[in-house]
Amino acid sequence: MRFLRRSLVGLFLLSLTLGLLVYAGVLVRDAVQARLADEPRIPEARERVFAVNTVPVRLETLRPVLTAFGEVQSQRRLELRSAVGGTLIDFAPEFVEGGRVEAGQLLARIDPADMQAELDRAESALMDAEAELREARRAVTLEEDALTAAEDQAALRQRAFERQRDLADRGVGTAALSEEAELSASSSRQAVVSQRQALAQAEARVDQADTALTRARIAREEAQRRLDETEIRAEFAGQLSEVTVVSGRLVSANEQLAMLVDPDALEVAFRVSTQQYARLLDAQGDLRDAPVTAVLDLFGTNLSAEGMLDREGAAVGEGQTGRQLYATLDRARGFKPGDFVTVEVEEPPLERVARLPATALDASGAVLVIGAESRLEPVEVELMRRQGDDVLVRAEGLEGREVVAQRTPLLGAGIKVRPLQSDAQTGAAASGEDESETLALSADRRARLVAFIEAADGMPEAAKERVLAQLSQDRVPAEMVARLEARMGG
Repeated sequence: MRFLRRSLVGLFLLSLTLGLLVYAGVLVRDAVQARLADEPRIPEARERVFAVNTVPVRLETLRPVLTAFGEVQSQRRLELRSAVGGTLIDFAPEFVEGGRVEAGQLLARIDPADMQAELDRAESALMDAEAELREARRAVTLEEDALTAAEDQAALRQRAFERQRDLADRGVGTAALSEEAELSASSSRQAVVSQRQALAQAEARVDQADTALTRARIAREEAQRRLDETEIRAEFAGQLSEVTVVSGRLVSANEQLAMLVDPDALEVAFRVSTQQYARLLDAQGDLRDAPVTAVLDLFGTNLSAEGMLDREGAAVGEGQTGRQLYATLDRARGFKPGDFVTVEVEEPPLERVARLPATALDASGAVLVIGAESRLEPVEVELMRRQGDDVLVRAEGLEGREVVAQRTPLLGAGIKVRPLQSDAQTGAAASGEDESETLALSADRRARLVAFIEAADGMPEAAKERVLAQLSQDRVPAEMVARLEARMGG
């Protein structure tokens, strides 16, 4: 019985399995037949539309700004050097690093004992020369008087000789008396010649005394000059830098003691490319009197000074390119020689140009504008200037059209686009405010920044006040906060 029951169960399961297999085969066959009988359905293709940011084109007259980097320096610099060697004494209190001095102020003195002794000797020699000149002139006067007397005596003896000769002709006198009178007259004439020689020697003595007096005066002036050179004075009002000496130090001749700088006569030296330099020339090839702005970045707050383009370098330095330009600065408050600044020079204005984002221009000098049916059209433009993240371009028939602000590899000619212009973006652009550029500070974060600014010793007071005023507002510029925290070390 057991065998029979198991045989029946096995037969039942085998029948059930075969039935399921047959049913599955029928289902597969029906599905294949239905798939082969159906016609393929192709979905309808839709054109892809890209969303793009656009900017309207407005042609206007713009003045490009040339940006360069330069160094502030003083137009008046003077090296204070010792003209003579010696020991430094009598230091002025202002003769220190950064000390302010006035024009003509005595800064230091070199021990003048040796120079004073030399001056005294020169003055003594001068008095001797003056006395010698007076004595020589008196001797000339005496010799002139002696010559006059000799000439008078010679005239008397000549008349006596003539009288004696007249007497001899008349037979009254003797020949011996005539010869004696002639010898006396001859001796008188010889005495006159000797006296003239003595007068000439006296006059030569006067010339020698005059020459000696001139040399004595030159020696005295030189001694006085060397004595004056022991005093180191300020040639103009300014500040001292590079002070390297102290009181009591022994210095040598021509040794540099300090540098005198005029902090009010500042200029900025900067280098531009030759192409940029050519744009700053006028029709005669001279440098234009273009306005210049020097900007010094301090903790997110900028110090600026206005000026004018002054001159250009005479030659291009070895191993350098471009042109070196110099601009004078007016009322450069807070600037010091050696500051590294950003220089902005206004170029001549450009007419009928449009300002566009630099990302709107491709490498071939073309922009994409929205044409008919919102499809993109490439337009060739002339690049006039690059101004930071913007470009100044010029093209015919571009005014009033919409230009794609950001080019991507997916955009090209014939692509259909959808311009993005939201009211929020329009309002933000009109007001000039960007909330993403400001942030709200917590009380602890604000307190740490304020404490750091108040403790900054090298920061000018005017800059501190501006930064603290910005930190007191509800929203603070994010760039300034980032810079301050970077300087704080986090």
